[in-house]
Amino acid sequence: MNKQVQFRRHETVLSRRSRWVLRLIRLIIRPMIRFMVSGSMRRMAAGQARVAGAKFTSKHAQEQDYRMIGAPGKSVPSYILGNLDNSRPVILWLHGGAFVLPLMPDAHLRFLNRLCQDLGAAAVAPDYRIAPLCPYPQGLDDCERAYGALLDLGVPASRIVLGGESAGGNLVLGLLQRIRRKGWPMPCCAVPVAAVTDMGRIHNPPSRTENLKRDAMLPMLALTRIVEWYVGAQDHSDPELSPIHADCSGFPPLLLVASQHEVLRDDSVMFARVAAEQGVKTRLEMWTHMPHAFPLLEHWFPEATPARVMITEFMKEHIAD
Repeated sequence: MNKQVQFRRHETVLSRRSRWVLRLIRLIIRPMIRFMVSGSMRRMAAGQARVAGAKFTSKHAQEQDYRMIGAPGKSVPSYILGNLDNSRPVILWLHGGAFVLPLMPDAHLRFLNRLCQDLGAAAVAPDYRIAPLCPYPQGLDDCERAYGALLDLGVPASRIVLGGESAGGNLVLGLLQRIRRKGWPMPCCAVPVAAVTDMGRIHNPPSRTENLKRDAMLPMLALTRIVEWYVGAQDHSDPELSPIHADCSGFPPLLLVASQHEVLRDDSVMFARVAAEQGVKTRLEMWTHMPHAFPLLEHWFPEATPARVMITEFMKEHIAD
């Protein structure tokens, strides 16, 4: 690992229960993802509706809302946790889902609720447009609108935390490029979890073949269909699509989190090197034996708790008082 990257590897010992959950993910969720993306657009739409319908409810949950944020003509519907005011930090979370699945309330809102409680923060998760009906750059455009809306509401950028997992991690890195291009102030820090950083090669980086059978969640061979739907005829090496080619100058401190045994492991490793070499304060935290995007699965894997605590501590360290 590059000396400029703060790297730490966490050896995880899974409980018997967690090992069974991992087997169920391999037997049920992975084939389900492959089934949805290998079918017709009608099948995909049906799957999108089912995913969005799994609501998150808890007596300990922050106040929840779903509403438009942003000025007319540049607004975006968003899930809101807590009150958006200038007295508390705001987490802007860009959800994952292979660019084709909507936010999963029972996973994403549950995770964000924990972060909000730990930080005394509010959270915004834009319901950005997804493929196949709305390919790149429409989803990223919506994420840009959400960040601009927070600035327009008077939320100081120094109290905005930007994060996202998987496809959302890719959008985080694309959004940082847009923020710099527009001359907006950067968020205080960013947390890409298991981010996709190279859309130009299905067979590389190396972990995509090395972990092909180890990864319990992601059917790597389905990525070709996802890239076809999301990228289409665009240049796959465009830095907004493949951030490993990005100019990272001016980026805020980054915390990258990934699993040693997922196919997207090296997407985080390679991008961490790129960012650090360009002078960005970069940390890479790697957990063994955990599934893709595991910090959001704490209700399934208690072993993910230390990752969520570490993410919270990183955010606290950089949020302005």
